Amino acid sequence: MGKKGVFITFEGPEGSGKTSQLAALADYLLQAGYRVLTTREPGGTPIGDQVRSVLMGLKNTEMQPRTEILLFQASRAQLVEQVILPHLADGFVVLCDRYADSTLAYQGYGYQKFTLEQLRPLIAFATGGLAPDLTLLLDVEVNLGLQRRMQDGDYNRLDVYECAFYERVRQGYQELARLEPGRWVTVDAGQPPEQVQAAIRQIVMSRLENASA
Repeated sequence: MGKKGVFITFEGPEGSGKTSQLAALADYLLQAGYRVLTTREPGGTPIGDQVRSVLMGLKNTEMQPRTEILLFQASRAQLVEQVILPHLADGFVVLCDRYADSTLAYQGYGYQKFTLEQLRPLIAFATGGLAPDLTLLLDVEVNLGLQRRMQDGDYNRLDVYECAFYERVRQGYQELARLEPGRWVTVDAGQPPEQVQAAIRQIVMSRLENASA
């Protein structure tokens, strides 16, 4: 694969199975001999995890949308500088559970209060312009995704919006994928988990083989 690492992000609406699918892929890649780092947003660093606890806390109902957006960028900036960039420089495959596209999907398309033109400069500043090599969109119908979240019982402050909000988020993800077909690949996350994982492995291994060519 050479010295330069490969940066892969997992995106998708609530209940898409991103977290479990990322973990399964990481195990597969490790067994295949790759050096792998897994991380998540918000969080992934001691500072970022503190920011995450503020963002996700159910008691923080007074949080303003601008505050939320900036907190996400603060956590993201720390993660990029402290974790992602050093591991990419060392040749790792970095798998990240959510990244900058989540801001566009949730705070952009979802909230409908901020344009992508307003959000992109903030993201660029936080990331230093670091974009993923590959983004996997785990797409799932909203009602099915929310049903899965209820079964998980892992609710946070961002899980309590009306259904129309999540519909906008899903449509936003689909639009982002349409705009950058070279980076995004959509996977039907409504399938059984083993089929989703098989599709993900095929996509990722093809990209890694091309990266090492």
